[in-house]
Amino acid sequence: MTFPELLAQLVSQGASDIHIHAGMPLMVRLHGRLQPIGQSKLTPQWTATLVDLMCDERQKVLFKQRYQVDIAYSLPGVARFRVNLFRQRGSVSAVMRVINSDEEKLKIVSLPQETIEYFRDQEKGLVLITGPTGSGKSTTLARILDEINRTHDKMIITIEDPIEYLHKPKKSVIVQRELGSDTLSFDEALIAAMRQDPDVIMIGEIRNYETAAAALEAAQTGHLVFSTMHTLDTVRTVNRMMDLFPPHEREVARILFAESLVGIVSQRLLKSKGGGRVAVTEILKGTLRIRDMIKDPAKTYGLYDALRESRLDGMQTFDDHLAELYGQDLLDYETAISHATSRQSFKVAAMRIDQERGQTTPTSGLTQVIEPAS
Repeated sequence: MTFPELLAQLVSQGASDIHIHAGMPLMVRLHGRLQPIGQSKLTPQWTATLVDLMCDERQKVLFKQRYQVDIAYSLPGVARFRVNLFRQRGSVSAVMRVINSDEEKLKIVSLPQETIEYFRDQEKGLVLITGPTGSGKSTTLARILDEINRTHDKMIITIEDPIEYLHKPKKSVIVQRELGSDTLSFDEALIAAMRQDPDVIMIGEIRNYETAAAALEAAQTGHLVFSTMHTLDTVRTVNRMMDLFPPHEREVARILFAESLVGIVSQRLLKSKGGGRVAVTEILKGTLRIRDMIKDPAKTYGLYDALRESRLDGMQTFDDHLAELYGQDLLDYETAISHATSRQSFKVAAMRIDQERGQTTPTSGLTQVIEPAS
C-alpha cells in the first residue's frame, strides 16, 4: 500500500490525527483516542522520506535549518492535512491533522444557525473562536466565512498558518494568504490587508501583542475581523487578550476590545455517549451590558452570571450546553460533570432532567464546585 493510499484509508475511517514516529507503529487518533495501526514499527529510513514527499524546496531548507517545519499537504479527492515535521532522537517525525475541506462537512458545525447568521451579517468588529487544540475552531471559522461568501458581496482576506480550508469565490471575492509562502508574519500581513480594500479579515490565530494590536485596529477602522485563541472559555479569553498588551496599554486596549467585540465562541469536543465526539460551546455576544462589564475590570468577573442571564440574547454557558446535551442523551453524566465550570450547578441541572424523565441521576464523587476563573 502506498502512503497516499494509506492516508485515504485512515481518513475514510474517521481519523482526525496521524502520528508517524520512528521505532513505533503508526498511531491514529479516532474519536479522540490514540491507537496503533498494526504492530510493525516504522524505521528511521522510512520516516526520513516524508521530508522529500511532502516538502517543497523552501520547506526543505527551513527543515534543515530549524529541524522542524509546518506545512499543508493535499491529497486531491481525499483531504488536506496540516503537518508538523520535526526531529526527535535523531530521526524524523510527523503529526498530521486532517482538515475538513468538504463543504458538506462544514454543515455539521454544531453552532446554532442563528448564531452563525448573527456573526455572518455583522459589518465590523471582532469575533473570536477559542478552545484547546483539536476542538474544531478552524472548521467553525470556515463555516462562518463560507456563509459570508455565499450570502454577501464582500472582499474577504484570510491569513493562515497553513491554509486549511480552500474557499472558492461565490458571491464574495476571497483571497487566502499562507504564512511562510505568501507572508512572513500575521501582523505584517494584517497591516497590509488593511490596504487591500477588505470587508472581512480572518487571522488564523492571535498569539502575540503585535497581532492583537493590529486586529483591534482593523476592527476599529470598520472591518469585520475573525480569529482564534487557545483559551478554555469566554471569560478567560477576555483576560488572555488583555494579558497580550503591556501594562501601560491595557486600560486603552480594554476599552477598544470592549467597543470592538461582536462575540466570542469557546468550544470543546467531548466523547459522545453514542460514539464519536460532540461539540460543547459557550457563546458570548458583545451586547451593551457585556461591553460595559469588560470595560471595568472590577465587573469582568461577573461575566459568567451575565451569560447565564442572557439566553434570550442567544448566549449560553458551557454548563447550560452540557446540561442540554445530557438531556438529549448525547453525553454521559461523568463526562459532562467532569467538564463543567460549576460541577454543583451541573449536578442540580442533571437531577432536574433525570427527575423529569423518571430516572435516578448517577452518583459521582465529582461534586466540588469549581469557581469561575478571575
